[in-house]
Amino acid sequence: MKPYPPLQLVGRDIYVREGCYNCHSQMIRPFRAETERYGHYSVAGEFVYDRPFLWGSKRTGPDLARVGGRYGDEWHRIHLNNPRDVVPESNMPAYPWLAKTPADATDIERKLQVLRSLGHPYSDADIQGAKAALAGKTEQDALIAYLQGLGTVIKSKR
Repeated sequence: MKPYPPLQLVGRDIYVREGCYNCHSQMIRPFRAETERYGHYSVAGEFVYDRPFLWGSKRTGPDLARVGGRYGDEWHRIHLNNPRDVVPESNMPAYPWLAKTPADATDIERKLQVLRSLGHPYSDADIQGAKAALAGKTEQDALIAYLQGLGTVIKSKR
């Protein structure tokens, strides 16, 4: 397990800010119907660096615990700009401003320092390179990076 790199960490913050967890859970329960649909059930170690946990139980939209790598970045871009372009029956709102809003790097170094004080293994080099990792990136890039990392720790048989 590794802590979130800066771009994914900012993406997670955007996920929380935009309320994505209100409609999407990130916890697959150990029931056959769920594991057949979403993949391996969630295990505690996957969430060791999540503050706060985003497990949830509301599923207006699909569970996202194993979404990482399931779709390409371009699919996510289209989906975030207008979900109905890829899922016609979707009731998810569009988030077009994310593609135009630069990823905020103003407090990323301080955030990594605080997380390190809480036990996240960020090195001095990680902290010093954090702003550079966000240079030229949009909020959409950050959110996609976060989504692409979800569930990639456990290898799925799907």
